[in-house]
Amino acid sequence: MKRVLLITTGGTIACRRTSSGLAPALSPEELLAQVPDARTFCEVEAIAPLSIDSTNITPQHWLLLARLVEENYSRFDGFVICHGTDTLAYTAAALSYLIQHTRKPIVLTGAQRPIGQEDTDARQNLLDSLRYACSGDSGVCIVFGGHVIAGTRARKTRTKSYNAFSSLNFPDLAEVRDQRVVRFIPCPLAGEAVFTRCLNSRVMVLKLTPGLPAGAFPAAGRLCDGLVIESYGVGGIPDAYLEELDALARAGKTVVLATQVPQEGSDLSVYQVGSRVKERYRLLEPYDMTLESTVTKLMWVLGQAQDQEEIRRLFYTPVNYDLLF
Repeated sequence: MKRVLLITTGGTIACRRTSSGLAPALSPEELLAQVPDARTFCEVEAIAPLSIDSTNITPQHWLLLARLVEENYSRFDGFVICHGTDTLAYTAAALSYLIQHTRKPIVLTGAQRPIGQEDTDARQNLLDSLRYACSGDSGVCIVFGGHVIAGTRARKTRTKSYNAFSSLNFPDLAEVRDQRVVRFIPCPLAGEAVFTRCLNSRVMVLKLTPGLPAGAFPAAGRLCDGLVIESYGVGGIPDAYLEELDALARAGKTVVLATQVPQEGSDLSVYQVGSRVKERYRLLEPYDMTLESTVTKLMWVLGQAQDQEEIRRLFYTPVNYDLLF
């Protein structure tokens, strides 16, 4: 029988109602008591390093979760991390970079309603996740609503519905259907797992809006080492901000020019407003990456390298299906 480590962090799945709203309160043992069928196909050991609303998740928590997987990697066949849905896609992306080439499934899941409610999706999500963790598949992924989504491709696209997560610009890896894992994308060949223990959290996102004050650029630059600019359409920078980009380049900031549009990605070569800035400033372009992956990958890259050429190489090296170009 496969052995699975359940790591709980709080979130809606573990919430109880209080006078001021839902708050995480349930222990791992209380969660497992809601899914007694899990005992028929796996042995589960559980730990609870956190009990927080995922709104409060930070990069330090990602490092903690990666370290827990690393410390227990040899003892278990798979891992399930219960997590709040609001920042679940960021955590899944971050763990995809912190834990690479894993031969074991590292599954993140959660729920839209607490596990104690009669109409909850939590019990099915937790059972599906434990089943996928026993499947022998590999890599970091999200299991939610029966869908198995690569950790770098997920986006929370609905705030209340049970089908809360979508896979952007890439198909689902698999489904968990009728207690079976139906795989659509072959598992990549994996060697020895590679764990990294450093992130540079000085990364910011600046979203362009018509009339955005030019002073937003130097203000962001003072607070970050890496800046992700969410531009319009396939990507471009308004003329009014070119001097600010010059200053960011002189200051040695790493700038990524992304798009606000969730589907189909960027292409800075299409319009003059994009091609000129890419050539002039050697901006990084995330193409079809999600914002969650772009942000967390930049944190990971800047935690490993300072040389601009090495930063470019690492950023453009595909990890866990994050980049197709």
